[in-house]
Amino acid sequence: MNLDKITNKHIYWNPYFGGFLLGILMLFTFFITGRGLGASGAMKSGVVTIVDTVAPTHAENNAYYSKFISEDKSPMNNWLALEALGVLLGAFISGGLSGRIGWRVQHSPKITSKRRLIFALGGGILFGLGAQIARGCTSGAALSGMAVISSGGFLTMIGIFGTGYIAAYFFRKNWI
Repeated sequence: MNLDKITNKHIYWNPYFGGFLLGILMLFTFFITGRGLGASGAMKSGVVTIVDTVAPTHAENNAYYSKFISEDKSPMNNWLALEALGVLLGAFISGGLSGRIGWRVQHSPKITSKRRLIFALGGGILFGLGAQIARGCTSGAALSGMAVISSGGFLTMIGIFGTGYIAAYFFRKNWI
């Protein structure tokens, strides 16, 4: 990110260039791993690890958690968890280099910071539940599906954006 000295305005990367880089990354990921990108697998690994640490008996007796628990291998020992950690680390490095790290809540003047945070948390929880129900997140279902010209990937992307536009109509007063 650059700061234009004349207008004092932030200049960001071109979104088309970012999309191009994402496409190159998708091709590289398919070539190296044989599958696409996804973030929900990392979240699942984190949750299983936490549950196994806090309540190991419950994790072993649970039909879902027990599938991912092994005596010789941690659920965090997979490339999806490393991918998520790399994304977080890269975001902090990028934000630090551009001077964009700080504590603030961006919201419309019509709502409070507390309401904005509640909506963000609720949306994140719904998104995570949806990813588990769908057996994958949007990046896995839509982007990876579209990268292999899967009709399911295109339908997923249409569903994601269509639902987003419909939901935005009803919640727009919180941001406008």
